[in-house]
Amino acid sequence: MNGGHGTTSSKDKEDRRLLAVALRYSGQGAPQVTAKGYGVIGERVLALAQEHAVPIRQDPELCGVLAHVPLGEEIPEDLYVAVAEVLAFAYRLSGESPLAPEAPPE
Repeated sequence: MNGGHGTTSSKDKEDRRLLAVALRYSGQGAPQVTAKGYGVIGERVLALAQEHAVPIRQDPELCGVLAHVPLGEEIPEDLYVAVAEVLAFAYRLSGESPLAPEAPPE
């Protein structure tokens, strides 16, 4: 894994549309929201995560809050602990360590 990746998903209780939010953590700064969407877009985010073996975790509350973070922006400090749990989940599933050095850029 080149940096930490994770995707959270939920079904919006009000309109029952799927919501998915993808995160990336490079080891520098805070994790960033890299993709998000409801309905068909949310389904595509999840499909791409599955195609690339990115772990998926259902967390409706966190997903709803992350949906308000602008694309490409770092998550706010008040979400660090919750997102750290998602990234730890992703690392456990992938069998990789967050402390492993990243591959040098090509």
